[in-house]
Amino acid sequence: MSFDVQIIGGGLAGSEAAWQLAEAGLRVRLSEMRGAGDTTPAHESDSLAEMVCSNSFRSDDPEHNAVGLLHQEMRALDSLIMSAADDHRVPAGSALAVDREGFAADVTRTIEQHPNIDVARERVDRLPDHPTIIATGPLTGSKLAEAIANETGQDALAFFDAIAPIVHRDSIDMDIAWMAARWDKGGKDYINCPLDKDQYEAFVQALLDGEKMPFKDWETDTPYFEGCMPIEVMAERGAETLRHGPMSVAARSSGLGRLGRREPLVEALGRFCVRLVGSRHVS
Repeated sequence: MSFDVQIIGGGLAGSEAAWQLAEAGLRVRLSEMRGAGDTTPAHESDSLAEMVCSNSFRSDDPEHNAVGLLHQEMRALDSLIMSAADDHRVPAGSALAVDREGFAADVTRTIEQHPNIDVARERVDRLPDHPTIIATGPLTGSKLAEAIANETGQDALAFFDAIAPIVHRDSIDMDIAWMAARWDKGGKDYINCPLDKDQYEAFVQALLDGEKMPFKDWETDTPYFEGCMPIEVMAERGAETLRHGPMSVAARSSGLGRLGRREPLVEALGRFCVRLVGSRHVS
């Protein structure tokens, strides 16, 4: 099929761009290297829009959060990503979290069935000379990344995100912990675990002393993204960092009265594990 626009990269951005252009009547060639014998160090499948870090799109509150407002605007523009996310939503309070596999399968099926989109399972190593959207993200193939760097003059086009830690629900004593909503918004989808001062300090020390996953060669010099930082990196910034950050009691007020406001708190969601903070720890 001839095309008007090529999109390189079949992740969230590339899939959404392909959908919007195709719905506007343009013919799109969506080039994705997964499925053509190539993959990345983070992906596990050939599905389009595979979420490799977290299953959360962050806050879905359009009244008090800029991300939630963006979600609302995308829905108003008939966003494929938002439609699939709504169809595969899982409990996460006021956040928008999804079943990753169902979500990616839905997006892939919709894109592949669109008459104006040709999904080409191919690796692109050079910058095309026709109208193109490059949506390959931080896991861009090495040759294309080199071509982008040469064109832009930039030598750092990626950053670290953090993967969500998983806490086994049967390891939590629910006689002490309780279910509550973050910021008292949405359903009571989070498990809140109170820690006293000694427990908190032991927790921080365990983060500092724990075994970490070693970096791969391509990860060594990549900077961290401040908005989604591994928990042990935050702990390395000081013993109080977590207590005034992701483990702050302010975000988790429900149920504190009956426990005499013991702080700080750490939360997880069993096997669904909506992201709180990331980790490089060996599990």
